[in-house]
Amino acid sequence: MPVEQALQQLLDMAEATPIREHDVQPLAECDGRVLAQDLVSTLDLPPWPNSAMDGYALRLSDWTGEPLPVSQRIFAGQAPQPLAAGTCARIFTGAPVPEGADCVEMQENAVVHADDRVSFTERLRAGQNIRPQGQETTVGELVLNAGTRLGPIELGLAASLGHDCLSVVRRVRVAVLSTGDELIEPGLPLGPGQIYNSNRRVLCSWLVRMGCEVIDAGILPDDLEKTRTRLASLGSVDLILSTGGVSVGEADFLGIALREEGELALWKLAIKPGKPLTFGHFRGVPVIGLPGNTASTLVTFALLARPYLLRRQGVQDVAPLRFDVPVGFVWPQPGNRREYLRGRIEQGRAIIYRNQSSGVLRSAAWAEGFVEVLEGTTLDIGDRVNFIPLSEVLN
Repeated sequence: MPVEQALQQLLDMAEATPIREHDVQPLAECDGRVLAQDLVSTLDLPPWPNSAMDGYALRLSDWTGEPLPVSQRIFAGQAPQPLAAGTCARIFTGAPVPEGADCVEMQENAVVHADDRVSFTERLRAGQNIRPQGQETTVGELVLNAGTRLGPIELGLAASLGHDCLSVVRRVRVAVLSTGDELIEPGLPLGPGQIYNSNRRVLCSWLVRMGCEVIDAGILPDDLEKTRTRLASLGSVDLILSTGGVSVGEADFLGIALREEGELALWKLAIKPGKPLTFGHFRGVPVIGLPGNTASTLVTFALLARPYLLRRQGVQDVAPLRFDVPVGFVWPQPGNRREYLRGRIEQGRAIIYRNQSSGVLRSAAWAEGFVEVLEGTTLDIGDRVNFIPLSEVLN
């Protein structure tokens, strides 16, 4: 199945089971969360015309070339008096412009004379250096749409409008489990044929960054009855996210359990790494089965599972930015699957890690992003490809 088709099916399934519950949280707890209701401005921002410079506020028609006396000093946070005719006001950045003034000249272009009167060395224009009322937003204007992921900038915008809390979508509850007798937890001694479980650490950390509530469901042994029991204990989550054990082999007990007590759509995706990705349900709970190899887990979560989780929270723009860049390597053999090579940008060109094996996580630690090589494509130095920065997906 092509990558785009698989992604669209996942997004359709996500939209069929949206997270509808939401709660009100203080701004300090909203980073990474998804806005549940439109944010509409209840005030003009700024609430009044204010100065963009330290300088002098005046009425343009009063300036004839003769120095003007200073009638008042206005600091940010003060309410000024109306500007007296034939005078100027000393004003500081962010301070309200006094009624009657239609111009602010920066102090660098002002000359203060011995009698404290002020003259100006440059031509003046009406409205210069004045931020008008409502320049950023006005009462009733839509500022942020529901479904917006909230970050530092969005939270700062909400604060500037006077909000100390926001309505946000409930955190998605994701159970993370790994499968296979070969896996063992870091810190324990390795036995024959065993490897340390790195995928769960990758996914749990990643999900926390996304604002999910993570349930660490541990390692599933290669035992069908224990697999059924563990899955049944996770009925309260929004998604079961597994790595490994969902293919069609005799020891793929997670796949067997899904077929027996739910439904399973085994996608043989036209993607490399990550061909055996699975989506299904166990007793009504959605299950995404990622491949067990570490680089495969990374790629399929970034490009398929992550968009699914965002869409369930109402986020519409789930596609990472892609940048068109020239390549600095040769790719002579066309493949029948779309490949996502771990690479970085050096001297303006994309280069790739020397070992692109699906089991090599070190390639991603070295990389800055994914180099997307389309099906049936060969590459020579200078050819163009899409580059997806890891910064676009690691949150």
